[in-house]
Amino acid sequence: MTGFRRKLAAKASRELGIPVELVDFWIRIAAVELKHEMPQLFDVPGWSVPETSNAAKSDKAAKKRKRPTSDTSSKLLSAEFNLEKLMDKLKESTKPRQPEPAQVTNSKAWEKPPKKDKKKGKKSEQEKRPELARQISQPKPLQPKGKTPKDKGKPAEESPSRPTKRVKVVHPVEDQSQKAKKAKEDEHLTPLQRSMKQSLDGAKFRMINENLYKSDSQSAFQMMQEDPTIYDEYHTGFRHQVHSWPTNPVEQYVSKLSDYPPRTVIADLGCGDAALARRLVPEGMSVLSFDLVSDGKYVVEADACKKLPLPGSEPSGSESSMGEGHIVDVTVCSLSLMSTNWPTCIREAWRVLKEDGELQIAEVASRFTSVKDFERLICSIGFRLITKDDSNSHFTLFDFKKVARKSFSEKEWSNILGKASVLKPCEYKRR
Repeated sequence: MTGFRRKLAAKASRELGIPVELVDFWIRIAAVELKHEMPQLFDVPGWSVPETSNAAKSDKAAKKRKRPTSDTSSKLLSAEFNLEKLMDKLKESTKPRQPEPAQVTNSKAWEKPPKKDKKKGKKSEQEKRPELARQISQPKPLQPKGKTPKDKGKPAEESPSRPTKRVKVVHPVEDQSQKAKKAKEDEHLTPLQRSMKQSLDGAKFRMINENLYKSDSQSAFQMMQEDPTIYDEYHTGFRHQVHSWPTNPVEQYVSKLSDYPPRTVIADLGCGDAALARRLVPEGMSVLSFDLVSDGKYVVEADACKKLPLPGSEPSGSESSMGEGHIVDVTVCSLSLMSTNWPTCIREAWRVLKEDGELQIAEVASRFTSVKDFERLICSIGFRLITKDDSNSHFTLFDFKKVARKSFSEKEWSNILGKASVLKPCEYKRR
């Protein structure tokens, strides 16, 4: 390949983006045609074109029209014109294939753009690419419930296997001082530190909760007295856990008891944050809240599995009776039958309740070894089952009514306490 031909091929290769060998091949083909017309242009050392046979030459000479060869300038122009035709052919061969005419919706979209605006067109396409990438990466907007993008006007049909609608949880209103204290503690924490703190609070809650289930009420009361911060840590974790429940039993009791007559006296045994009192006292109810630690406002410090600071008596003598001196209309045990001696809490509820008073219990469904045995145990302390609601997957709710009974001997009461294992303790997997 001569220097001139090499430069010409390299220039065409750069402009068209195709291999040099292919350009050289096309140049050589063009040269074969040009040599027959202007042989004096190819008298260059090193540039040789394969000779054709004499018969082929004579045939081509007979068919082709002879042109004058005297004017050198016209020959050069002709050669330049043929090279331009060659370059146009190469450009057309390297163009991307256009879609079928049936798929083209806009005929102007496939028209060849002017050479002047070619660079501008490329630039505008490159500028559009980041916007297109951002549009693709962005998530699609959420569709309204019961509609799909294809048929916006038609509501979606519910499948028969679809789970039931989740009940909206209305969480107990926290004390403003607790909210302010919590906000002040988390004020200077980073998101990672806040997440780690929540995990630590959850771990503390699980440890304390398991200890309360596996010990008697006296041991739990002593633990809270020695370190009152345990009580706060436990209820901080409890409030966090409530948010993961499908429904909160306390909210069901608030809705139910708000329909009771005004001045109904309610005893909340194991009240925690006294959510019942905070919601029902403004409605005219009298709610007495008891737990192992007092908050100085709603909660009265007491061990409900030992002795409640309320009037009421056990039966006297060998005859059945309701006792005397009662003032409570309803007792509530919402997830509070935790200690190993929890039947004593039921006995105290019987003592403080009026005649035909109500005992309402909510308990974790997974704790029951036998629901029937649990019902029989409660009834043996002096109650009759009125209703049971086990429609919730997490909790079972019971309504009992107080009935007359005889006094217990120590042996009889020991037998009742021995059946406390009908409720299993809540245990957590070690992490």
